[in-house]
Amino acid sequence: MFNNKINLLKALAILVVVSGHLEFALIPMFPPYSFQVILFFFIAGMVFNNKYGFFEFIKRRAKSLMLPYFLYAAFYLGLTFALAPVIGKFWGMPVTLENEFLMPFLTGHQIDLISPLWFVPQLFVSLIVYKIFSYIKCSEAVKLTVFFLFALLAVQLGAFRENLYILLALRTMFSLLFIHLGYLYKNKVEGRFDIFTPKIFFSILALQSVLWLTNKDFTAMDGIGLSFILVWGEFDNWIVPVLTSIAGIWMSLFIIETLYERIKDWKFLHLIGQNTYHIMANHLLVFNIITYTFLALKGIPFDIKNNADIYWFYYPLKTTYFYFVIGIFATTYLGVFLKYLKRKLFPEKA
Repeated sequence: MFNNKINLLKALAILVVVSGHLEFALIPMFPPYSFQVILFFFIAGMVFNNKYGFFEFIKRRAKSLMLPYFLYAAFYLGLTFALAPVIGKFWGMPVTLENEFLMPFLTGHQIDLISPLWFVPQLFVSLIVYKIFSYIKCSEAVKLTVFFLFALLAVQLGAFRENLYILLALRTMFSLLFIHLGYLYKNKVEGRFDIFTPKIFFSILALQSVLWLTNKDFTAMDGIGLSFILVWGEFDNWIVPVLTSIAGIWMSLFIIETLYERIKDWKFLHLIGQNTYHIMANHLLVFNIITYTFLALKGIPFDIKNNADIYWFYYPLKTTYFYFVIGIFATTYLGVFLKYLKRKLFPEKA
């Protein structure tokens, strides 16, 4: 069910995620944290295939999502141990069975270097719940209404996010709406209705401009209200997270639809779209290699970074876009290499 437009939409989605981790907005007026992860849930809904039975569905999603997740987790746990004596800090939680096997589903931040992959176990859980709802016989309008109410309730549950099980529940509830919207767009809207008219375009811009008024801190990245942090259940307004997510998704679809004829044959963009998992998993490693290289070249002790978090990078005023370009190129071709290695080692399974 993947096609070129979906692949290019995936490429845009991961570019937005990486730009967000470098604290700049790739799309003006649409801060990454106002829709970046939600766009991936929407894409998951676009490619949702309901032909498999429940347990076959779980098996397939476990193989495509959770198996590579735990392989990456094992690799980065070993790397984190190896790096600790060099950089003077252990970038992760204490190593326990709970942290390594339960925490991926609750926070996904048990190992700092792969913290962006928190999305994968959450997507796995959300898709299973969505699959369960697919067995309920009712109209799509009823399901849409239920999921919309779930999303609004999830925002309210953010007040109880310190309970990690409530945090998992609210993330799941919020994401179901956007999985369903992706499913509806692919199966009921695309090719049937034109939602990219000038009137809708200016309506989306008008909506987003009104949503900006909710911000308490008027910067491109840190506007509290327009931006929200789904992983930690941090919301500031009962309806803005839903509306700004929809606006960001529409703008992303509009960009791909508008540019498609010009970019449909750009091989590197397709490579980005085909390797979003590896980009998500590895871009913090590349960022940190760049950071420690800068520190070494400048003669700055490594432990200066240890007072900040894993996202801290060197001299952002000048280096932000260098990190972005190198990070995307390096992780995309790392993904290409890993897929090549898999084909060589397991030719019958590649």
